[in-house]
Amino acid sequence: MPESLSAQDLRLLIERVFQPTEADLGLAIIVDLPDERLADNPDWAERRQMAADWYKKLVSEQDNLGLDHITLAWYPNAGGNNADLPDACHPGDGKTVPDHADEVSHWDSRPFSDLFSTHTMVLAPTELSATAPLKVATRGGGFRAATMPGFLPSMIPALRLDYGEINRRVNLLKELLDRAESAHFSFVADDTDHELVLDLRHNKGHASGGLFPDNGVAGNLPSGEAYIVPYEGERAGDPSGSQGILPVQIDDEVVLYEIKGNKAVKVLTSGPASDKEADHLKREPAYANLAELGLGVLGDFGLKPTGSILLDEKLGLHIAFGRSDHFGGTVGPDDFSGPDAVIHLDRVFIPETQPKVQVKEVRLLGPDLDQVIIVDGVFVGLEKNG
Repeated sequence: MPESLSAQDLRLLIERVFQPTEADLGLAIIVDLPDERLADNPDWAERRQMAADWYKKLVSEQDNLGLDHITLAWYPNAGGNNADLPDACHPGDGKTVPDHADEVSHWDSRPFSDLFSTHTMVLAPTELSATAPLKVATRGGGFRAATMPGFLPSMIPALRLDYGEINRRVNLLKELLDRAESAHFSFVADDTDHELVLDLRHNKGHASGGLFPDNGVAGNLPSGEAYIVPYEGERAGDPSGSQGILPVQIDDEVVLYEIKGNKAVKVLTSGPASDKEADHLKREPAYANLAELGLGVLGDFGLKPTGSILLDEKLGLHIAFGRSDHFGGTVGPDDFSGPDAVIHLDRVFIPETQPKVQVKEVRLLGPDLDQVIIVDGVFVGLEKNG
């Protein structure tokens, strides 16, 4: 039997994650739907049922939460992970769980802008990640959002971790990223050493500990990572110093990317995965951008991969390709060929997901910093003193 959350569990989750006050009037749960572009799958169908169940249980706890209204809103999927949301959504009653976007096309519609102006808290248990557009939308300060792309009942244990300790660790890593001007990586892939440098100048780190008490913020739930956008070279006369070789295991193949100026400029290997990646880089130059260095800490708490990037990226080191504007970078939807091509793709460097690639060392360097933070795939220096 998959795990589930009771009405009381959900109320406590909302209280812990959002820490609602008298200023909070509404909570919205937004969920995307399959369409002719993107077919349904069993996990997606289960997630929609879960979202409807959560909605009904939270409505029963509405008075205890001190909220005026709770809304469940369905919308046609955005076409790609972190692509912009459609203009409108379709509120539902939780009793009818649609299987296709066409089913809600005749329902009453509501502009997302209106939904966000009347709901200060948003949960997004979606198939395609809505993190990027919600990060952009929350910048106005009127609401906050917890995004849950790919969330499955198997991840419920991750909602019950010690997020006080998780926040301590990710804030420590964020402070180190703030001080660093570069990150130096030593990888071993297929018994060959590879070195990569990411330029961290001009940018600040972010801490995502799964708690969103203040409006103007959106991030993943469950969470537990510090992250930063490598410098992308947008300043005139100041090119990015990110360079080297990045090995990534895709299926059973190690793909080697040549990195220059914070972009994957070439695939050095051959094979089905390598050829596919080389074609992707050629078709979508914005995909070549190294969009994020992420340091997930949940692996230290005994969690294992579930197959969903929402949780898996929080288990250890990850490096992303593609869109970065939602993290403060310069690459956004307009840099891709169309909405369906927009992507922010994390590659997670843990043994369960990339057994052929080992992270031997990650070192952060800055004017007053020379600190190794990962040795043989394990974080060092994050433990509490004493």
